[in-house]
Amino acid sequence: MSSLSRRQFIGAAGGAAAALGLAACGGSGSSTGAAGSASDGGFTKDPYTIATDTVFAPFEYTDDDGNFVGIDVDLLAAIAKDQGFNYDLQSLGFDAALSAVQSGQADGMIAGMSITDERKEIFDFSDPYYDSYVCAAAVDGSEYTDLDSLKGHKVAVKTGTQSAAWAESIKDEYQLELTYFDESSLMYQDTTTGNSVACFEDYPIMAYGITQGNGFKIIATDEENFSSPYGFAVLKGKVPELLAAFNAGLKSLKDSGEYDTIVKKYTEA
Repeated sequence: MSSLSRRQFIGAAGGAAAALGLAACGGSGSSTGAAGSASDGGFTKDPYTIATDTVFAPFEYTDDDGNFVGIDVDLLAAIAKDQGFNYDLQSLGFDAALSAVQSGQADGMIAGMSITDERKEIFDFSDPYYDSYVCAAAVDGSEYTDLDSLKGHKVAVKTGTQSAAWAESIKDEYQLELTYFDESSLMYQDTTTGNSVACFEDYPIMAYGITQGNGFKIIATDEENFSSPYGFAVLKGKVPELLAAFNAGLKSLKDSGEYDTIVKKYTEA
C-alpha cells in the first residue's frame, strides 16, 4: 500500500481550495501567529498559510475550551515567534492538507507527517521534530494481551498509516483480518464494540489516549521496522526560506529547552 499519506490520499486541488475556503471563514483550526513582520527576515509571504490535520491528538486537536492545541500547534507558534514570521494555520484534515500544499493553496504542512522516501519525491522536509513508532492495542481488561492472542481475529487499522503497514506485513503470520477506517475514532469504536479485537495505531497517539482514559491497553509495538520521524513539509523546491526558518527555530527551541517543555505538556499525564 502507498505510504504517501497517513490516511489515504484522496484530495484534488479543487477540493483543497474548497477546504481552505471553509477554514478561512472562521473554522476553529484557523489562527494567525508570530512576532515581527515577514519582510524583516527575508520571508516572501506575510502570512504563510500552514495546513494541518483536524484531530490527531496529542499533535493537533480541540480542547474542552474550544481551543486548537497540540504539540504541532504549540511548536509552530514557538518557532514562528523565534524566527519572526507570520502564519495562518488551517485545520483541514490530513488528506486535504496534503492536497493544499501540492496545489499551492498552502505553503507548508505540519500534521504528525512521517518522513518517507516516497514523500520526499514530492515534499521537502524539515529536520525531524518527533520520532514515532507503531503499536497494537486492545480493550483494557480483555483477553488479548499480545500478537499471538490476535491470531485468526479481525483487527482495525487506519488507512494509509505506518501502523496499517505493520498490520499488513504480519497479517499472514497471525491470520489477521484487517478492517480499514479513515479516522482513529471510528477504529477505536469498532474495537470497543467488539467487532474488532484490537487496533493498530501510532504509539504516541495511543499512549496519549490511554492517559486520557480511552479504555485501551498497548499489547505490542514495533520500534525498529516501522519507526518514522515526523517533519514539517513544503512542496519540493518551494518556500525554502520557510523551511530554513523552521529548522533554525527548532534548533533554537531544543537548545533552550522549550521544545522539551512543549512535548512534555502533551505527553505526560
